[in-house]
Amino acid sequence: MADPKGFLTTPRETACTRPVAERLKDWNEVYVPGSLLPIISKQAGRCMDCGIPFCHNGCPLGNLIPEWNDYAYREDWTAASERLHATNNFPEFTGRLCPAPCESACVLGINQPAVTIKNVEVSIIDRAWDNGDVTPQAPERLSGKTVAVIGSGPAGLAAAQQLTRAGHTVVVYERADRIGGLLRYGIPEFKMEKVHINRRIEQMRAEGTKFRTGIEVGRDITATDLRKRFDAVVVAAGATVSRDLPVPGRDLKGIHFAMEYLPLANKVQEGDFLAPPITAEGKHVVVIGGGDTGADCVGTAHRQGALSVTQLEIMPRPSEDRPASMPWPTFPMLYKVTSAHEEGGERIYSVSTTHFEGDEDGNVQALHLVEVEFVDGKLVQKPGTERVLPAQLVTLAMGFTGTDQANGLVEQFGVELDERGNIARDASYATNADGVFVAGDAGRGQSLIVWAIAEGRSAARGVDRYLTGTSTLPYPVKPTDRSLMV
Repeated sequence: MADPKGFLTTPRETACTRPVAERLKDWNEVYVPGSLLPIISKQAGRCMDCGIPFCHNGCPLGNLIPEWNDYAYREDWTAASERLHATNNFPEFTGRLCPAPCESACVLGINQPAVTIKNVEVSIIDRAWDNGDVTPQAPERLSGKTVAVIGSGPAGLAAAQQLTRAGHTVVVYERADRIGGLLRYGIPEFKMEKVHINRRIEQMRAEGTKFRTGIEVGRDITATDLRKRFDAVVVAAGATVSRDLPVPGRDLKGIHFAMEYLPLANKVQEGDFLAPPITAEGKHVVVIGGGDTGADCVGTAHRQGALSVTQLEIMPRPSEDRPASMPWPTFPMLYKVTSAHEEGGERIYSVSTTHFEGDEDGNVQALHLVEVEFVDGKLVQKPGTERVLPAQLVTLAMGFTGTDQANGLVEQFGVELDERGNIARDASYATNADGVFVAGDAGRGQSLIVWAIAEGRSAARGVDRYLTGTSTLPYPVKPTDRSLMV
């Protein structure tokens, strides 16, 4: 235990964000650099000797949270980093992007503000990089076995790093021009600067992992060719098919999926464009979808100079307090104000888009919506509540429906799908195709970054056992365990 009275004497404090007027002028992360340094040790000291650390149950990675809280309280940052990396390959990603279900499960959170687990995590890993504690861990010997990993998001990277460290020769295939998957092109710079990805890639290269960009498996290389070259394959291609909105006017110009809009803003930051081909500058913007991807669109539109930004959500506004139907230690659906929402715009709940309206040139100009409510468990429109919003740019951020099958990857490998349209797998993450495994959203469906990393690590153990008959890699999370899925 860290400080026996910490949770009684120390109030919860979190990282400070930069002023809105300042951060809207750049794409840097929204937090004040160094704002956690003077407070984080005492914040770690709020961790209780709770007997059964339910934060472990809240974290799919099984992070050893009380242990690295204790080290952080004692300012033993090297030991804290070692315990953090024992279960998580990329804590700088999760410390910035995870919604922290561990904090919802914190015992202290039953009747007080929970421990700032996420802030402690990111402080530990940032100090580890600054102190030189993060170094390549090349294997002592090679197994002679080869593995292809399809996809370089968090699941693919975690699987690749684990398998490389186990001694296998690993090649990661990515269809985009840079490594990182949605971490690279789906997460705006103001949420996570891409330096964090770049230095992990360099670490992995030094360990022996090889990367091939601009290659789409199923089109540029067939599954047959891949299976001839490699002893095993891990499919970590994500759930990249965006949910569409089939209403009249959907084909008007200016209506885009979020994953058509967000990557272009990131490419500007990478130096590929001087200005994004799709921009919110000088436009009334409507974002359809109330989740994190929608919030990313909101923050991006603000920085591009939108005239107005409105975010629509078909479901009712969540409660600000934990509802009785989502008791501790479950992860509750609560009303959130992200950094993007702090920057302006309007959120409208319980509304559904009926159709889009365009001008004579085929450009979207307005969005028609109506209020909805639940009646007998079904959403129905409320008569007389129709309204019109000006809209010259509309982004669809309503989630994802599954793995892309248009490129032939699923068909060529001959893998079966489950009832939800994801690639089916067993408890070792193996598909029905011999030597082909699946991890992350491709097998689980759209989920959290912590689940992606946990499944990448788990699939790596399954592959290691398949190739060698045994494995010393960490015991996997079972893919059938959806009890923590949020």
